[in-house]
Amino acid sequence: MASIVERPKKDGTTTFQVKWRLDGQWQTENFGDTDGATQFKNLVEAHGGKWPHGWVRGRGFVEPDEQPGDMPLITWANRYVSRLTGIDVRTREDYESEIRLHFQHIEHTTASGLTLPATICNLTQDDVTDWVRREQEGEQDPTDHKKWRRRPADPKSIRNRHGLLFCMVQAAVDATPQLRTTNCCKKTSLPRLDDHIDEEMTFLERDEYARVATEIKDPDARDLADWLVGTGMRWGEATAIQVRDLRLTADVPTVSVQRAWKKAKKGSPKAFYLGPPKTKKARRLVALTPAQVDMARRLTEGHPPEGFLFRAALGGAWRHANFYNRKWQPAVQAAVEKGLPKRPRIHDLRHTHVAWLIGANIPLPAIQARLGHESISTTVDRYGHLVRALDSEITAAVQAALGAQAPRHGRLRAVVNG
Repeated sequence: MASIVERPKKDGTTTFQVKWRLDGQWQTENFGDTDGATQFKNLVEAHGGKWPHGWVRGRGFVEPDEQPGDMPLITWANRYVSRLTGIDVRTREDYESEIRLHFQHIEHTTASGLTLPATICNLTQDDVTDWVRREQEGEQDPTDHKKWRRRPADPKSIRNRHGLLFCMVQAAVDATPQLRTTNCCKKTSLPRLDDHIDEEMTFLERDEYARVATEIKDPDARDLADWLVGTGMRWGEATAIQVRDLRLTADVPTVSVQRAWKKAKKGSPKAFYLGPPKTKKARRLVALTPAQVDMARRLTEGHPPEGFLFRAALGGAWRHANFYNRKWQPAVQAAVEKGLPKRPRIHDLRHTHVAWLIGANIPLPAIQARLGHESISTTVDRYGHLVRALDSEITAAVQAALGAQAPRHGRLRAVVNG
């Protein structure tokens, strides 16, 4: 039987030594905590008093598939993000934050049940699944179950973090020399995006939007809200439109989406800067209604080509926080107090725009182009459930099929004349 001996050190710390006899000789292994010592003691006893298979004294388990080039997962993740191209500084910082806050909780569990730090080579599908589950469940404070050490993550955040991990592991598969032969993230079962009670998107009926808009007393803020719901543009796109982007005298008046506001690097003098739109297809032309053309002419009169279409009180571009706190939120609150049954966000104006187009039987591919979605699947996944235009045709087809059922018994017989 193995035993654990506490050995105080001069610096005030304590080493926990596991001792047992093997072939008449004392064997020892030291640990810095009781949990590790107890876990190892149980492994020794489970192996009949022998060293656990794969354990190297002073190092721990060294797995057979350990190979040159292996490194801690966090080290690999940070190296991967530092070498990414085609992303802005703020996106890189966001990735680094995800690694620091969430990837540190990824662990590797050996076949014998021992938990080890994850490396880019020892990570398995089970390890990824265990991490996703921990992200989904969160971690409660053991001393107070009303508090959280880590709150449960929402399904979208988990999918985004898993997607980043997938790319990192794939980089190890594609590396030269190859560090992995397979991507252990491929078969992960992720939580459903609709696996919650609250609606992620809020859609406003026309009269519901009118109730909110009526409460926006600043005419410049009202113009911006009308533009957002009337074009479906993202906030960062609409507030970045400049006079030179408008084509108001064309046969079909349009506005060209060429730029968008981006969050600047932390510590930068300015919080935002103008950069390219979100994706390649986000660069697009958006057709304008006569009312929108009239608005654009009124707002751009006397302004230079680089002037912004929508301007705050001091003449600069709108900032989301200012618009939300001073214009949008008070208007929504006033409408709610008067009976509005919803609390829409600013981004819900984009969702509302789509709902109105679908209600008018506009095809999803046309909506995809107008919104600037990179893939039609994004449009279908997000808004496909709103498409009801063919309900009557579908039910009629089902009714026709059920109304002409084939005989349930007997064989088919040829019809013979005469």
